Amino acid sequence: MDPFWPSETSSFRRFTPESLAAIEERIAKKKKQQAKVNRENKDKGVEEHKLTPQLDLKVCKKLPSLYGDLPVELIGEPLEDIDPYYSDHKTFMVINNRKTIFRFTAMPALCIVGPFNPVRKAAIKIMIHS
Repeated sequence: MDPFWPSETSSFRRFTPESLAAIEERIAKKKKQQAKVNRENKDKGVEEHKLTPQLDLKVCKKLPSLYGDLPVELIGEPLEDIDPYYSDHKTFMVINNRKTIFRFTAMPALCIVGPFNPVRKAAIKIMIHS
């Protein structure tokens, strides 16, 4: 097994309330680290390295085969984002049966409909349907 290629079993995980809590924790940790770095580098003018989204995981592109086959039960289901750039963004991805990538925010839609609401899940399924 090659450590540089994601394995099929670890590539795709359902997006759950625990996933959202972990993202919020990473965001808080990043803000604390950023504040510390800003204080330390205030006068130095040091440029920081910024992570960018992976081009092969852009919205409306096909999922590259190097990530393995998506299990049938996860087609059309909210998944944790596999792009490291989004690890500290409140987003999740959904992949349809044609392996097209869709990305949605985990913020409440219309300020009231959360990402786990059945109405929102149904709307997402309709939107991604080929």
